[in-house]
Amino acid sequence: MTANTRITTPFTARSTAAEVLAGVDLTGRRAIVTGGASGIGVETARALAGAGAEVTLAVRNLDAGAATAEDIIATTGNKQIHVAPLDLADRSTVTSFVAAWEGPLHMLVNNAGVMACPEAHTPDGWELQFATNHLGHFALATGLHAALAAAGGARVVSVSSSAHLRSPVVFEDINFRDRTYEPWSSYGQSKTANVLFAVEAARRWADDGITVNALMPGGIRTNLQRHISQEELDRLIAAAVSSGSGEDMTWKTTEQGAATSVLAAASPLLNGVTGRYFEDCDEALPSDTPQSRRGVAAYALDPASAARLWELSVNA
Repeated sequence: MTANTRITTPFTARSTAAEVLAGVDLTGRRAIVTGGASGIGVETARALAGAGAEVTLAVRNLDAGAATAEDIIATTGNKQIHVAPLDLADRSTVTSFVAAWEGPLHMLVNNAGVMACPEAHTPDGWELQFATNHLGHFALATGLHAALAAAGGARVVSVSSSAHLRSPVVFEDINFRDRTYEPWSSYGQSKTANVLFAVEAARRWADDGITVNALMPGGIRTNLQRHISQEELDRLIAAAVSSGSGEDMTWKTTEQGAATSVLAAASPLLNGVTGRYFEDCDEALPSDTPQSRRGVAAYALDPASAARLWELSVNA
């Protein structure tokens, strides 16, 4: 595989997570899925469990996590489903989660997130979406690096979004101190950070046998949109249609939305592939316009920005 070879697979936007992992045996492998108690996190965890993996649901709501675990056990017959507390906006819970982890880790799916929420900052001053979607996952992944390296051939999955096309990481004002807070620009910045993390982690961790990829799961109606009114969703769809990028605005099911996540986490089709951005089970093409809902922005794959973000995140 050369550096400029685009990765494609037999799967499509309508493929489900179970279809992607059909015939894949993950027995003996261990996975963590953040946000594994809602939305595509549930179906990501279910598909991995259905293929035989031991899965830990890292969740804020332990009751929801327990109910999800029971459901996954019932539908897959796999009893190796665990639940552990994790609030990505609270660094102490990330530290506790990492400290409690024992043994190798083969798959880390950084799936949890918040979207377009009202302006808020963590106690240490970070804008909430950036802190949750990027910094929390960065601390988790780097904290688990030794466990990933011990697994041999581990994979890290960074769930991004087409919303990364809305904004690069604005290093001069990440926390919206000097500019007016705009929920979608904030979300877009955090999703660009998810891709940049994959780019730099892929470079840094290659010698450890760890591959890291980012992805866009597609449009799925889940609790992630709890801060967005139906009127706002309708407005966004209308804007996409008028810009000519609305031809793919049909919603995916959660099972379809989890397909690209499990492709990156466990499919043998991606063995050795690292530092890429996928959508609809294929590596994405470069984005052609800022208004597009498809493709990947050049700034999200920029090595210099990725290295800069890493250094900022280490010191956050």
